[in-house]
Amino acid sequence: MKRALITGGAGFIAHHLISQILKHTDWEVVTLDRLDFSGNLNRLQDVLQEFSPEDRARVRVVFHDLKAAVNPLIAADIGRVDYILHLAAGSHVDRSIEYPMEFVMDNVVATCNILDYARGLDHLERFVYFSTDEVFGPAPNGINYLENDRYNSTNPYSATKAGGEELAVAFENTYSLPVYITHTMNVFGQRQHPEKFIPMCIKRIRDGEVVTIHSDESKTIPGARHYIHAEDVSDALLFLLAQDTVVEKGNYGGAKCPKFNIVGAEELNNLELARIIAEVQGKDLVYEMVDFHSTRPGHDLRYALSGEKMRRMGWEPQDIRERIAEVVEWTLTNERWIKL
Repeated sequence: MKRALITGGAGFIAHHLISQILKHTDWEVVTLDRLDFSGNLNRLQDVLQEFSPEDRARVRVVFHDLKAAVNPLIAADIGRVDYILHLAAGSHVDRSIEYPMEFVMDNVVATCNILDYARGLDHLERFVYFSTDEVFGPAPNGINYLENDRYNSTNPYSATKAGGEELAVAFENTYSLPVYITHTMNVFGQRQHPEKFIPMCIKRIRDGEVVTIHSDESKTIPGARHYIHAEDVSDALLFLLAQDTVVEKGNYGGAKCPKFNIVGAEELNNLELARIIAEVQGKDLVYEMVDFHSTRPGHDLRYALSGEKMRRMGWEPQDIRERIAEVVEWTLTNERWIKL
C-alpha cells in the first residue's frame, strides 16, 4: 500500500485531494498541517464523513509548521512515504503585500525544509510542488503561458511561489529528487473560504445584494481567469502520479524537472461567471464594475495558462459550467460554509 504525505491537508484544495485519493486508491494519507486561518480541520472532518470508518482510518494528521525543519520525531510520526504533494502555502495576495517576509518564510523557507526532508527518504517515487499561474504575471489578451515561460511576478506571493519552484528544480538537479511542478489557477469548489469570489457571489446573489466585479480602469473589461474545480485539480495530480516518469523534450538548460499546467476547460471573465451563478439560482444579478486592478499594485486583470501539454498526455477537466452549477447547488444546501 502506498502512502502519500500531503502538506496543508486541512486547506481548501488539499482536502479535496485527500477525498479523491480515498475514492480512487487504497493509499494511506498523512497530512502535515499547522492549522492557521487557511487550514480548517472542519473541512477535513466534513469530507471524511462521506467515507467508511475503514477509509477514514487511512488518514492521519501530523501537526507541524514547516518554517521549522522536519525533525526526527516528526519524521518518525510521518513514517514511510512514497509520494509528497506540497500544497501548503501562504496564498493571500493582499496579505503578501502587507507582510512579504511572512510569505518568504511560508513559501520559500518552508519549501526548502520539506525538500530537504524529502531528499533523505529512501523510497520516494515523486515530489510534487504545487505552484500557481501568478508566477508568470499578467497575460495579455491572446496569450496563454506555457510551462517553461519566464517568470514575471507582480507581488510577493507570486515571487515566493516562483522561488519555491526554483528550489524544487535545484533539488532535482543537485540531489536527483524526482520532482514535478504544477501550475494551476483560480481553484473553486465545495467548502471554499467565503471571502473568495465564487462563494461570495453565491451568497450575495442569494441575498439580492450587489456583486462587485473587478475591472480595468475604464470599468468595462472584467478580470478573466480559467477557473477550475478542486476535484479536477486533484484528478490531474493523481493522473500525473500514475504516469511513467515524464522526460522533458526541448532545451531548458539541461533541467530535468518537468512542469505541467493544470487548466480549466474555459476562460471566463468575472461578469460571465457571476451571470452563470445568478442563472443557476434563478435570480437577477445586481452588479457594480469597480476599477480594482489599475489602483491596486500587485493585482492583475487577466491570468492565463495553456493546458495543451496535459491534453496531449490524455487529461482534461470537466465542463466548467456544470461544475459551477454543482458548487452553487451544494453551497445553498450547506449554507454554513458561506457563514464562516
